[in-house]
Amino acid sequence: MDTGGSLALFAPIVGLFVLAAVFAVGSVGAAAVVGPKRYNKAKLEAYECGIEPSPQASGGGRFPVKFYLTAMLFIIFDIEIIFTYPWAVANEALGMFGLVEMVLFILTVFIAYAYVWRRGGLDWD
Repeated sequence: MDTGGSLALFAPIVGLFVLAAVFAVGSVGAAAVVGPKRYNKAKLEAYECGIEPSPQASGGGRFPVKFYLTAMLFIIFDIEIIFTYPWAVANEALGMFGLVEMVLFILTVFIAYAYVWRRGGLDWD
């Protein structure tokens, strides 16, 4: 089995990863060397969207449950896209069975979306 020829096919991908890593490390290094270094009290404080930071408990502040619900909703709809993409690629090979299964899947996710919307899970207060 000739592995030299098949490994050569991955050379452009490895080269792209190396180029990306060199660019990322080089950019951070150049910014540290060339960037301005004018520190003051305001720049060293935590930034909270232009609002003065509020004092927090020693163990850190508690996040409202709304943040976690939003993260879970993002994950659910992200997984929907992950399952939809392979179906779109193999749509023709799956035939009517694949179409029915995908309609049921999207319908189930849509029902969950409508439920969350009606319950106010998408309102950001």
